[in-house]
Amino acid sequence: MTTTPPTAPPADRSAPGPGRGGPDRIAEAGVSLARALQRITASALGPYQSAVIRIGFSATYLFFLLRELPHRHELYGPDSPWHWDLARQLTAGNDAFSVLLWSDSALWFEAVYALTLLSAAALLLGWRTRTMSVLFMVGVLSVQNRSVFMGDGGDNVIHLMAIYLVLTRCAQVWSLDARRAARQAERAAAGLPPVRDVVGPVLWALLGPVLIVATVMDGLGGTWWFPVLLWLLWLSAAAWWAANRYAPYGQPRALLDVLANLVHNATLVVIMVEVCLIYATAGWYKIQGSRWQDGTALYYPLKLDYFTPWPALSDVLASSGLMVMVLTYATVIVQVAFPFTLFNRRIKNVLLVIMIGEHAGIALLLGLPFFSMAMIAADAVFLPTVFLVWLGGRAALGRRRLLAWLPLPSRFRREEKAPDVPGARPAPEERGGTGEAPPHGGGGGHTLVG
Repeated sequence: MTTTPPTAPPADRSAPGPGRGGPDRIAEAGVSLARALQRITASALGPYQSAVIRIGFSATYLFFLLRELPHRHELYGPDSPWHWDLARQLTAGNDAFSVLLWSDSALWFEAVYALTLLSAAALLLGWRTRTMSVLFMVGVLSVQNRSVFMGDGGDNVIHLMAIYLVLTRCAQVWSLDARRAARQAERAAAGLPPVRDVVGPVLWALLGPVLIVATVMDGLGGTWWFPVLLWLLWLSAAAWWAANRYAPYGQPRALLDVLANLVHNATLVVIMVEVCLIYATAGWYKIQGSRWQDGTALYYPLKLDYFTPWPALSDVLASSGLMVMVLTYATVIVQVAFPFTLFNRRIKNVLLVIMIGEHAGIALLLGLPFFSMAMIAADAVFLPTVFLVWLGGRAALGRRRLLAWLPLPSRFRREEKAPDVPGARPAPEERGGTGEAPPHGGGGGHTLVG
């Protein structure tokens, strides 16, 4: 009698085992990695956050320069107690950069101060953002390094952010550059030729000789990275102009876009890390102080004349021991805890509101408005995009209502609409007032000259 051997049950192909599931997991990981690379190379992340940083820091320094306009000579000019010769000796030792040390002429000082003011205003509006961000950085470094003992901790934040802004594509939204780029896209959709850009090449041609003379005369400070950065920015402007002019949809243009997106996204990460380090170090240093440990640290600045612009309000707060203790401990807890809450959206947003309120209180109670404005602008990098889009929509609505109310000519009040052409992009106002630049094409703050 012949017996047939029992057959094994069919293998379960869905069950994990040796040789099963491994290739699928590797393929999924590869797809996820490809999507991540596509995301960080195909677009500049955080357009609204970077725009808020641009607006916030340029406005902070603009208002600071305007407030100190009557005292500019005593703070940073020829009448400063920190004399020009002393400043030169200091920068020779620490390799700092300042165009104010190129000459001790009062006329030169006035020209640099005025140029810094104008560049801050233009950066605030987002006009020729690449050029203005470079001029803003040069102005900030020049003024601060001229008299390093003036200012407060907010100056250090502005100093760093002025450098970082040069590397970001911070004019994608809420800028005149974005509006200009959107109009160019509308003309392209309507089959019209683009408007020839004259201002950008003129700015590039004017800045080139200045950079050459400064390099030859050794006027760019003693560090190697600063002149390298300026030359890379100036040369990259020419590359962008050539790509936009002769191959707007070619491979060179795509490569420049990818490189700009990578630099922008990396810089945005650096800004986030910088803000976390500021709060973490401040919080941990406070923990080591005995006055912060016993909850009385806030009491002492409230009793200093220099930090009491509203003495009556400071006295009311200082008279409550419970309130002083709560605010002292809350400051330390929020600063220490904030970096650890970034991966929990709800807790992070709550702490952001608390920190922004804390800085507003510092501006009011301690008389440090520009320090508070700088820190609030830095905190904005963590604000939710949905909130910023909503805020931009409210601002656009308020602007339209204001223009409708003011007795202005009709050309200032008319709504800009896209041409009646299939596929035409809507005007910036019709996209929620964001003024977002198209991802490709000339403009949007891509280059040094535009």
